[in-house]
Amino acid sequence: MVSIKVPARICFFGDHQDYLGLPVIAGTIDRFIRLEANPKQRKVFDIQLLDVGKRLIISLEDDLSKIKPNDYFRSTMAVLRQKGFQFDMGHDIEISGNIPVNAGLSSSSALVVAWLRFLLSVQKEPVRVSDMQIGRWAYEAEVLYFNQPGGLMDQYTIAQGGLLFIDTQTGQSTPLNNNLGTLIVAESGISKETLEVLNNGRVYGQRAIATVQGAFPGFMMKNAVAADYERYVGIVTEEYRPYWYAAVHNYVITLKAKEELKKDTVDIGLLGELMNAHQDILQNKIKNTPPEMARMMDAARKAGALGAKTIGSGGGGCMVAIAEKKVKQKVIDAFMAAGALTAYETKPTKG
Repeated sequence: MVSIKVPARICFFGDHQDYLGLPVIAGTIDRFIRLEANPKQRKVFDIQLLDVGKRLIISLEDDLSKIKPNDYFRSTMAVLRQKGFQFDMGHDIEISGNIPVNAGLSSSSALVVAWLRFLLSVQKEPVRVSDMQIGRWAYEAEVLYFNQPGGLMDQYTIAQGGLLFIDTQTGQSTPLNNNLGTLIVAESGISKETLEVLNNGRVYGQRAIATVQGAFPGFMMKNAVAADYERYVGIVTEEYRPYWYAAVHNYVITLKAKEELKKDTVDIGLLGELMNAHQDILQNKIKNTPPEMARMMDAARKAGALGAKTIGSGGGGCMVAIAEKKVKQKVIDAFMAAGALTAYETKPTKG
């Protein structure tokens, strides 16, 4: 029997930065996708998706030449076949979990990583693959295979675990102190608009940066400081200026958070301030936050949360708040009173 458990992830700093080649800070939490599989004689993967009551059967003889959009089971198999892996033994597979779907906690990426780990585990010969490599292949299967607009943050974070500063150009990941205080996740109950929000953020952000680099070839985002927004904003078209602001200032915020999280003792008050500054940009520049969610986060802050932000691409889904333990229940109650579907404490997991 094969048993695999893969965590959800939260992006704490750097939302809408990874597809611009800029770093992010993301971590795994104690919500999971679970996969259990038993060998069978028939040459198929017989997959039961228990939480949604669906069944999927994939023949091991499928040439994988015709894969429908978002069929991550087959795209992952196709990516691994390109690497020389084979699938020879059928399995009965059950998949379940407690990660909310389409809510910003990366349930789809957790599923892809779990499926990829399963496929590697059933090879005839033992396979030794690094967690970073698993993250790379998961990114290829979920994003590159379907030419989707997302970055590599979700897959790399989930595959490696812990709280990480990720250089999204190289995939290099640096572990950070995951003592973030008390973390509270609230589910808004509002469906996300992931691909549209991501596509606008990517295209407009890239165009803004390209405009600046076209006029000043020596400028590199990795060297950007807060003053660069004003220094170059005059040459950026009005439509893209909010995304130029977001690119520069979210980058600066992420670097400040990294420096704090490298310390043995973390100032969660400062992290809360940085989180609120990040959310202000997401809400008022990238405009990824529905008014209902903004009100929920305002209520959480009034109840004592040090910081709160949307999770993932936005347009709906979940929020996360940092708080001191003594006000945890007040923050949870405030989220709920403001209209959240549910709210609960969550804890970081280790890498």
